[in-house]
Parts: sequence; C-alpha cells; structure tokens
Amino acid sequence: MHALARSVLAVAISAVVAIACAPREERPEPVPAVKLTEIAFSALPDWQRDRHDDALAAFKLSCPKLLKGKSTKIGGLVVRPADWRPVCLAAKEPPPPDAAATFFERWFVPYLVATGERTDGLFTGYFEVELRGTRTHSATNKVPLFGMPNDLVSVDLGRFEKSLRGRRLVGRIADGKLLPYHQRDAIQRGALEGSAPVIAWLNDEIDAFLLQVQGSGRILLEDGNVMRVGFAGHNGHKYVSIGRALIDADELLPSQASWGGIRNWISRNPAKAEALLARNPRYIFFREIKGPGPIGAQGVPLTPRRSLAVDPKYIPFGAPIWLDTVWPGGGKRPLRRLMIAQDAGNAIKGPIRGDFFWGYGKDALAEAGRMKSRGRYYILLPHSTAVPIS
Repeated sequence: MHALARSVLAVAISAVVAIACAPREERPEPVPAVKLTEIAFSALPDWQRDRHDDALAAFKLSCPKLLKGKSTKIGGLVVRPADWRPVCLAAKEPPPPDAAATFFERWFVPYLVATGERTDGLFTGYFEVELRGTRTHSATNKVPLFGMPNDLVSVDLGRFEKSLRGRRLVGRIADGKLLPYHQRDAIQRGALEGSAPVIAWLNDEIDAFLLQVQGSGRILLEDGNVMRVGFAGHNGHKYVSIGRALIDADELLPSQASWGGIRNWISRNPAKAEALLARNPRYIFFREIKGPGPIGAQGVPLTPRRSLAVDPKYIPFGAPIWLDTVWPGGGKRPLRRLMIAQDAGNAIKGPIRGDFFWGYGKDALAEAGRMKSRGRYYILLPHSTAVPIS
C-alpha cells in the first residue's frame, strides 16, 4: 500500500474509533448469562441409543485446536487447554465402537444449558452446496466465483482501541479515500472486473447465490473431478435474507420461505431474480480447499450430522453437545445425538442456538432447508473443569 493510502486509512480508522468510543445515550443490550445444571449421563434423553463412535471421530478432529486454544468461560466455569489434554490423549486410542459411550462418560460431565429459566432454543440446518462448473469460462459455465479482491482492505480495530476488540472494518481505497466495499448489486454489474481472481465458473446464478449463503460447497467439474471451495472473506456488508424480503413484500408466506419455496418463486419470476438477489448486499469470496472439508469456524473439517454451528460467545469450539430436538418437517420424531461444536454462523446468535450440518447432496439440502426445530442441549465438559477464582 503506498504512503497516501496508508495515511488515508489511518485517518479513517481514527475517525471510526472516535465514533465508536464516543458516549452514547443508549446502552448496549446485556449479554444473556448462561446457567449450567449438572446432570447424570443416564438422564440424557436416549443417550444409549446413539452411535457415539461417530461423535468421537469428529471430536478427535477438534483436539489439535483445543490443545492450542485459550481458556474459555461458560456458566461460571472455566475450561483450560490443560483440561482437554488428558481427554485428547485418551482419544488417540479410542475404545471399540460399542464402548465409545463409556469414553465420554469417563472423561466428561454433562450440563443442561439454560439462560435464566429458559432451556429451549431454535435449531436450524445447513449443508454443503453441490454445484456444477468448470475452472475456465465456457458458454455453459459463465457465472464467476470470485476469490479475494486485491483492493479489499480489512482492519482489526481492536489493534487501535481495546474496547473494539473483535470488530473489523472492511473497505477499499479509491481516489485517496477510504470507501465501503462494493455491495452485491455493483458486483453483479461487474465492479470486480480486474480486481478479483475467478477461481471457478458455475452454470447457475441461483446456485452461486446459495453457495454464498452456505459459505462452502463442492463443484462437480466436467472432467469428473470435484473442486471444494470454502469461505475466504466478505465485503463487509450485513447479510439480508431474501426469504424475509419476499415475506415482507407479501410474495411468500412464512411457511413457504424455505430454499425450495424461494427457488420456485424465482423460477416463476426470472426477470426479478437479479433484483431479489441484490437485496442482500453481503458478498462472499472463496478459496479452493485441498483435502477434506468443508472447514468450519474452528478450522477443522466438518462431519455430516455430527458438527454443530454455535455462538462461540457462549459455547466453546470443540465441546461435545448432546442435542435434544426433533427432525425437520414439523413432526415430533426425536432427533437426539452427540454433536461437536465446530462451526459458527452470522445468524447463529445466543446461548441456546444451533445450526445442524447435514452434509451435501439432495437429501442434505432437503433436511437443512426445512429444519426449524425447537429443542435444548447439554454441554459435556471435562471433569477437571474448574470454578474460576474471583
């Protein structure tokens, strides 16, 4: 970055910091407190019916991150990297499949997660999009999938002011000014030409949008190979649900605003598709992923039907979670299994909130698209987890 750009950026950051730190009349909403109630494994609904070896395999993927992570607090307890060390060491020599439950019973204590008197929350689903495309432009594949632009600037404001820790500023420098980065409508009109690499070309604009919503996917190439892509960054604008936009415009009922319902509306109104997509100004940039994936927010490969996206403000990554909810579709069939907290999401906020990773393919799409289940969960913490010294 040249000297003028650095100067402009510094002035802009100083202004943002000053505004953010200025006294305000409105106080921020208090963060809900998490309450943990210890229970016995025998009290977990259907605990003995699960395939615990599947969950153990997913948990082992989190161990390297747990051992290098930081101490985390939850519900009056503190979990340290040292608490995970004997657990992960024991996981290197896992028990036979029929004894995997014993592993968790030996090393962990279950706690019901609550906030105030409330123990229930919302559980939705997500999946890895499967698309078709090529690495080069063609008459069939002409929808670009962009990598990170070379003119995008991302700044950690916490480096300039401690109270802003965790907040970032995303923008671009043009004509000596720091500006917000291009929104989706501008990008749809070609604003990224010459500034962002195209890592793949897709055959369907709606599938490309869905990939942006989900954040990762598999591209089935014409030569028979599979290209896996994952989240690399975004343009700094807030996510807006196009399903909500259609509901607010009385185009769809709330019960119709699943991904299938949105796609059906688009197929009936193709001339309005581009304007609808532009209602969401947020734009995601991707990178190619080599090896297993998709990669969750913890930095480990996600396991279908075992990885859960959580709010890391409340639930530490890597923690086993006993989920007690119902299958998608509005019925009462119980969905109870041991999950591992390995991902996060923009819409996954709050102490009792989860996003169930279903995997990839048509079945995963169907289940994820209609999952809006109420339920509760129990977090499993190592025996050595301690009460923090006040």
